[in-house]
Amino acid sequence: MIAMSSFILFTLLVALISYKATRQENLKQSTGYFLAGRSLPWFVIAGSLFLTNISAEQLTGLNGNAFANGASVMAWETVAAVTMIILAVVFLPRFLKGGVATVPQYLEARYGKRMRSVASFIFIYAIVIGFLPFVLYAGAITLGKLFGVAEILGVSETAATWIMVIGLGFVGGIYAVFGGLKAVAVSDTVNGVGLLFGGFLVPILALYQLGDSSVAEGFNILITESPERMAAAGVGEGAAIPWHTLFSGILLINLFYWCTNQAIVQRSLGAKNLSEGQKGVLAAAAMKVLGVAMLVLPGIIAWHMHQKGMLTIPTRGFTEAGEAILAKDMAYPTLVREVMPSWLTGFFGAVLFGAVMSSFNSGVNSLSTLVSLDIYKQIINPKADDLKVVRMGKIFGAVTIVICVCIAPFIAQADGLYTLMRTIMAVINVPILTVILVGIVSKRTPALAAYIALPIGMVSFYTAHFVLKGDFGFVQVHWLHLVGLNFLWMVGIMMVIRYLKPMSQPYEQVYTNQVEVKPWKYAVHASWAIVGLLALLYTVFSEIGILGEQGSAGKVMAVLSLVAVCCFVINRALQRHNTKSVSTAEVAREA
Repeated sequence: MIAMSSFILFTLLVALISYKATRQENLKQSTGYFLAGRSLPWFVIAGSLFLTNISAEQLTGLNGNAFANGASVMAWETVAAVTMIILAVVFLPRFLKGGVATVPQYLEARYGKRMRSVASFIFIYAIVIGFLPFVLYAGAITLGKLFGVAEILGVSETAATWIMVIGLGFVGGIYAVFGGLKAVAVSDTVNGVGLLFGGFLVPILALYQLGDSSVAEGFNILITESPERMAAAGVGEGAAIPWHTLFSGILLINLFYWCTNQAIVQRSLGAKNLSEGQKGVLAAAAMKVLGVAMLVLPGIIAWHMHQKGMLTIPTRGFTEAGEAILAKDMAYPTLVREVMPSWLTGFFGAVLFGAVMSSFNSGVNSLSTLVSLDIYKQIINPKADDLKVVRMGKIFGAVTIVICVCIAPFIAQADGLYTLMRTIMAVINVPILTVILVGIVSKRTPALAAYIALPIGMVSFYTAHFVLKGDFGFVQVHWLHLVGLNFLWMVGIMMVIRYLKPMSQPYEQVYTNQVEVKPWKYAVHASWAIVGLLALLYTVFSEIGILGEQGSAGKVMAVLSLVAVCCFVINRALQRHNTKSVSTAEVAREA
């Protein structure tokens, strides 16, 4: 009763705050509904970005991966921080300068109207098939396990999953369909504060229980018993995330997700100016580094507790040899239910519910934006006024929710929620990213290059991964390296076409004056500080740090000093390049 009461109270509090913050908004205009009137301050952007990403599919899926494979899976989070820096300093200035509301709108400016339509349909597929159902399913199993829905209602786990999926879809639809982006962003910020508190409390309580009433002893168990599971970099032969994939597939997938994925980028597109947008993105990047403690550490603790008989993880079935196959995606919700006091269970459930709603609402709102502005307004009814455009967005958002509710429960048949989501998205995400990156770097690449390379890239990855399983006869390639090879393959195709049929005039972006695009003066300093945090994390949790017999603070400091020197040299080189570019541009204007 206490748990349910605290759940209801916190959920109603978030709804009330969101209502008060958005009741003056003009949600009948497309800018107000889809981009919050371009009025979001940095802290709302940071909170919304963080919570849109850190949802149940992250908490459940990534901790499940950590339970099965160890700390090397943190690469998804640490590399994300790097790509968020790239969003802040490379992509966001261009998006805001062009005044775009969607990523396909930017592609239209670069490659033409057809590319906007093609990209919009691809993004719609990505959100409906590769994102929203996973959010609903992860939220359903996590909250269902936390509150014991199957036991309370006297139904099977499968039936409980369906009930939770339908409930989450219905409540999430109210926020996303009727509240617009600002309602989503404000609720994200409030829930984000609660998630930080509850998310970090879980590993502390779990370490306390693992260490027999001592957090320090619990942590000591992690680094002394099976220390390889705490290694940040996957250096072993059987590592789930080999260290070298950080520079190929993981980097590229994160670049798409954080720099060109509509569901994420839309938060920063609502910034009141570039400076606020950069502050928000970089603050969220710093939170991502710290977020490893809630996204990876609980999974490793759950493994140790399971090994010691302190935690029972449900099974998915048995192998032919009779060995139990653990349901690794249930590791996190099972751990939370075990270590969280009953009086806090309701609060954490409310926060987790808010996190699920955040990701789900963000996806629905972004989908509505794409359909309304890029499909309905551009193709079906170009003369439609704002009222009709917004109404169409709401209708399609509601239809999408029904589709995703029908798909979500079937994800239970997959082995590994997080990896499945990433591989499905990899079919489309790197091809789209490649087209955008080449368009930014090469000013004379024609639209023809994008039209040819895009379908080839999608078919190539699907064939290499889902048909050939990475086996080319003479070599077996990790799926993340397939992503990197596909990127190089597409770039090669586009460069050949650019050489054969270059644009007669180089592309120049037009400044629309919708928001101020003066950069934040401390953006570079904040970026290098985040890189320093990452270097510290990877050196401390390695053989030269606390995990090795020969590790020492001196070795860690030596590595960090080398990283600092490299950062300084790179920064100076970039400054000289920018100065030279500005001087060349001034000479050209005078001429």
